[in-house]
Amino acid sequence: MDRFRSRSRSRRRGSRRERSPESASPGRGHRDYGEDSRHSRRDRSTSRSRSPKRWRHNNSDDRDRSPHHHRPRALPSPPPPTKRSAAPLPSQKAAFQNEPTTSTTITNPSPETEKQKPNYAPTGKLAAETNTVANTSIILKYNEPPESRLPPHPYNLYIFKGPSILETLPLSTRTCWLFGRERAVVDCPTEHPSCSKQHAVLQFRYVEKRDEWGERRGGVRLYVIDLESANGTRVNGEVVPERRYVEVRSGDVVTFGESTREYVVMVPPKEEKKS
Repeated sequence: MDRFRSRSRSRRRGSRRERSPESASPGRGHRDYGEDSRHSRRDRSTSRSRSPKRWRHNNSDDRDRSPHHHRPRALPSPPPPTKRSAAPLPSQKAAFQNEPTTSTTITNPSPETEKQKPNYAPTGKLAAETNTVANTSIILKYNEPPESRLPPHPYNLYIFKGPSILETLPLSTRTCWLFGRERAVVDCPTEHPSCSKQHAVLQFRYVEKRDEWGERRGGVRLYVIDLESANGTRVNGEVVPERRYVEVRSGDVVTFGESTREYVVMVPPKEEKKS
């Protein structure tokens, strides 16, 4: 066995000695140690030394990225977890006042106050300016309605004081008659002190009503309206509500305040009207 080993070793040595660098074929992993190889090494060293700074910087980056020079970057530490409290939220009032709340009870917010709505009702100032009597400071309390009409047949007003007739007024000549103590504006003055300056009005109005068959029939009728007088207006002894139209028919008796004068409305009969 020792002989075979020594022969194999000698053969290997001989094969190595017989080979020369000129006759050796360049194979895989062969290194050439001739003069050309020396020049090539110098050229490589000079090329590396003459490389720009950018190349060096890249080489340094490559070195840092190599597995031998790897340095792991430290990650930022995560923020501490927030603690949720089990207490209820503060009330809305305390939040706006920036006051800390220590109570654990939930307070209901105060109900909002209802906003004032606009009022489009007439104030009466425009009517007061238009109703001012010329050359005086007196303001009329009454305006005629749009349904004001003249009656188609005559109406008469008889003024009684006791059994005697003091005066007779043809009501059908005008659409309205104003009664009161203010002689500058009234149409029929009332002298009793219990009557107001502008006491009441007799007004003719066109009104439509349905008959027993459901048909509409219109006509001009007489109404009385009290102008918020101090002692009121009466029709056949009954007090008339303020600022409301009350129909006055033929034969009705109207009185103003505590006056003893009676105002009787009369309509002529149809036979007299035809004649």
